[in-house]
Amino acid sequence: MSRSIRPDAVLIQAVIAGALSFAHLHDLAAAAGQSGWKAWAYPVSVDLLLVAAWRRLRTGRDRSSWTWFAIALCASLGANVATAGLLDMDHVPAWLRILVAGWPALAFLGGTLLVHAPAPNTTDPEPEPGPAAPEVEMHRTDTPEPAPLPAAELPAAPAAPATAPAVPPALLDHARSIADAHRNTTGEPITADALTARLGLPASTCQAIAAQLQLA
Repeated sequence: MSRSIRPDAVLIQAVIAGALSFAHLHDLAAAAGQSGWKAWAYPVSVDLLLVAAWRRLRTGRDRSSWTWFAIALCASLGANVATAGLLDMDHVPAWLRILVAGWPALAFLGGTLLVHAPAPNTTDPEPEPGPAAPEVEMHRTDTPEPAPLPAAELPAAPAAPATAPAVPPALLDHARSIADAHRNTTGEPITADALTARLGLPASTCQAIAAQLQLA
């Protein structure tokens, strides 16, 4: 589907301004002695330099683009002002004839520099890598201590024997009297089992008594 062409006020204004500026440049070149096709070539040269400088400015703002843009703009504005009645077109001064005659060389120089100049780098330059740090070898002057060996597992200490219960002196005398009576009656020493049976006490207490009386 084709898009409809709608008139644009800015575009119309640009066409009108371009046509008037083109005509003023032509009239000034013709008044400066450039007749025929040469008078028509001057406005083309000025406008082309102006467009080339503007395109260069859009890609990157460098000083040369601004310089040539200002030169072309001054040439166009100068022609518009000169043809507004401030200059006698029948008697153009010599310096203006010199400027008009030298314009082709100046426009060629500007266009060549704008076209063949390297594009400005808009990106930030990458930082240059610094010098590599020298490798330093570390040598130890002291002798490292050997790692401690794991301690050998020691055998568990034997459990301490249970402490014999304390025997009251009265109970010990009673047991001794029983042992003496048994010796007098039978003529033999009483055994530990027999003393335990006679006393009727806990085994640990009887064993303590038997140990003190040195009974078998």
